[in-house]
Amino acid sequence: MQVVGYHPVPEPALVLADGGPSERVTLTPGTELEYGLGERHCAGTVQNGHHVPCSEPRAPFCPRHTARFDESTLRERTSEHAVYLAAFAPALFKVGITRRDRLQTRLREQGADRGAHLQTVPDGDVARDVEERLGRDLSQRVRTRRKRAGLGERIDEEAWEALLDSHDPLSVFDFEYGLDLAGQPVDETLAAGTVCGVQGRLLVLRRAGTTYAVDLRDLVGYELTDRDTRPLQSSLGSFN
Repeated sequence: MQVVGYHPVPEPALVLADGGPSERVTLTPGTELEYGLGERHCAGTVQNGHHVPCSEPRAPFCPRHTARFDESTLRERTSEHAVYLAAFAPALFKVGITRRDRLQTRLREQGADRGAHLQTVPDGDVARDVEERLGRDLSQRVRTRRKRAGLGERIDEEAWEALLDSHDPLSVFDFEYGLDLAGQPVDETLAAGTVCGVQGRLLVLRRAGTTYAVDLRDLVGYELTDRDTRPLQSSLGSFN
């Protein structure tokens, strides 16, 4: 069985398959994962719920499966778009664009702690022009490692409010992911432990007294084994 994908929203899940029908492992809080990680290679593709495997060594996807056809491309370009701000604890802010009907979904996919709808425009081309203009002063991308560093932190409300005041948004959003963290999780790639929750593509697991943050994309392509016996880095709190 191989990890061939993941879904961060609306119900976070890993997608597993072995050259046949794919299955979802729901990542709801309290779920016990007991997988070890074996060899990693291209995850292939899933078409209509059926997995087409690939043995190429590049992971998570080889060049042939990286450029997968997206049937929604035309719709993405021609539909009404939203320009938005996203905030990640403690004080990382970015501008982005998405289809208007996917605004809150897109913010949750990214794991944003706060969001703001700045304006609605007719299509993707106009949206990209606005994004580029606002991107002269704001980041257009926040890397996952920086989001991970902010887990368990609080948003700098003063900085966020100052940013909102300068852009006069149409609406604002406040997201909760139920992680209830007492400190920053340890960075690790594993699929064994008790699920605490998922924020964006970061899976938070509790194992042997330590909390870990796992980038779900880093799991894609791994063949799963029966158990994980690797020694893992522990947080200082696990010894108390």
